[in-house]
Amino acid sequence: MTALTDFTATTIDGQERSLADCAGQVVLVVNTASQCGFTPQLEGLESLYETYRDRGFTVLGFPCNQFGGQEPGTEEEIGEFCQKNYGVSFPMFAKVNVNGDDEHPLWAWLKSEKGGLLGARIKWNFTKFLVGRDGQVIERFSPQTEPADLSTPIEKALAD
Repeated sequence: MTALTDFTATTIDGQERSLADCAGQVVLVVNTASQCGFTPQLEGLESLYETYRDRGFTVLGFPCNQFGGQEPGTEEEIGEFCQKNYGVSFPMFAKVNVNGDDEHPLWAWLKSEKGGLLGARIKWNFTKFLVGRDGQVIERFSPQTEPADLSTPIEKALAD
């Protein structure tokens, strides 16, 4: 697999989705959690989505329970929480593992393209990968990177 568009993932409502649907778009892929100190970033991610979606940008949220058990709910509970508390309307997916033997293939590829401080591992919830219109990873951002700080890289990717 060599591009974002080569992967599939299960949506939060149980439908298999080809990420080929994102062809030609700039995409921010994020592992999320509902009970994390970074959870308020969902509001900022939604703001980015609303600001740039008409220009060919989307956010893909992947709930993950691998860090401190901070995403214990069902997909239905996660979806309701994100929509009710943060107005999330960007695509959300079923819970995935982002590290280890059962990691989702998308996350294995993302990490192989842009390692972080822990090399080929995700350190915590809300690690973000910016993917260009060509389906290639442009940059990886730490959980501490606020969504508002991504406007400049997103603008640049949209212009490329």
